[in-house]
Amino acid sequence: MTPESAPSPSNPVITAEMHAEIEAAMKELEQSGAADPSKGKPGAIRGPRVIQSGREHRHGKVVSIGPSDIFVEFGPKELGILPRMQYPDDQLPAKDSMIEVVIDKYETSESVFICSRPGAVQKAAWEFLEAGQVIEARVTGVATKETKQVGLELEVAGHAAFMPAGQVSLDHVKDLSIFVGEKMKATVVRVERSGRGNIVLSRRDQLIEERKQIAEELKKSLAEGQTVAGTVRKIMDFGAFVDIGGVDGLIHISDLSYDRVNFGAKHVEKYVKEGQQVSVRILKLDWENKRIGLGLKQTQSDPFSMALNTVVEGGEVSGRVTKLAEFGAFVEIGPGVEGLVHISELDHKRIARVEDAVKPDEIIRAKVLKIDKDNRRVSLSIKALKPLPEVTIGGGPGGRGKDKKPAGRSVEEIKKETPALRRMREKAKNMKFQGGLGDISRF
Repeated sequence: MTPESAPSPSNPVITAEMHAEIEAAMKELEQSGAADPSKGKPGAIRGPRVIQSGREHRHGKVVSIGPSDIFVEFGPKELGILPRMQYPDDQLPAKDSMIEVVIDKYETSESVFICSRPGAVQKAAWEFLEAGQVIEARVTGVATKETKQVGLELEVAGHAAFMPAGQVSLDHVKDLSIFVGEKMKATVVRVERSGRGNIVLSRRDQLIEERKQIAEELKKSLAEGQTVAGTVRKIMDFGAFVDIGGVDGLIHISDLSYDRVNFGAKHVEKYVKEGQQVSVRILKLDWENKRIGLGLKQTQSDPFSMALNTVVEGGEVSGRVTKLAEFGAFVEIGPGVEGLVHISELDHKRIARVEDAVKPDEIIRAKVLKIDKDNRRVSLSIKALKPLPEVTIGGGPGGRGKDKKPAGRSVEEIKKETPALRRMREKAKNMKFQGGLGDISRF
């Protein structure tokens, strides 16, 4: 048997038994009149011919199911055959049902099309390799160019093949050597038969198709509010993408932690790393727009709620100054809990710049002025724990008064008449002012 006529290991072998089955299938078609114009109207071609990835896809009607092969009718005297083993027993097509197949070749000796199931993995044979075939290849090494990894080296049917780095995975793989020695399902992109041949493979289409199938299954089981396990796949400035079993969801920076997370990948990496296993809460499912919102902090205890067990309005707390702003200083008073000391609450005297009163990482004590549970805010005051400063009434250099009173006196104490005040009032009554003000005594 010459190479041209040798059957592909992935396709049916035309044996005597199969030849008999083909004859029986053709006879059945003739008896039904579907394939013989003299016995009625010619059977219509079922489904147009569609070319995908360089291969012909056709739809046909299942006319016979043998112990090892399935026979499909495409039109008048057009019969196809494909291996039954390409279908699991629970997915075996029923007789008279319509199925899609890939045309591998036309067997002129039997006048039948040799077919395969779309996406079925075929054992590669060099003579029958064609663009669009899904085959299994073994990774033998990593292709490099000037110390840079550019793809994988593979072996297919005794021939060397190449898979570009961008076609190995849906994401960028830093070190392709992790695939060496593995077998992987891939699509034949190009075959050049000159010399030893140049075979180019791709794995992305297979991975995309697998993820589509997984997504369809997950639609039935996933629901908002569920907590699921996932793997951090990619770090972005605005959050992290997590694979939750075949589909990706996004943890936005606002749902990473109860701490304030700044925009930027380096800030996101403080909380999660690529490849890390995490437990996340499903916040939103939008299958139509292919968006899944996830939350990491929702699976953890809320430090703000826990802090309220010990932090109360009017109480005192200790904390570390974490950040300075024009309007005040943020103070960490517990894990993941910050309070704000407004600039007006830093000291009794006027503060022009916050950094003149406190420094980053400084440990301070403050009084809790207000707790806003709805907005998760705590207002603090440092000056409330400082003693009131002393003020001099009529004293100091060049002053006549000698009494010094502490600041914070009541209005009644300030207005209280003293001997010195009476003398000053009497003296003022006897004074005459010029300039049209009249008698000052009436004041």
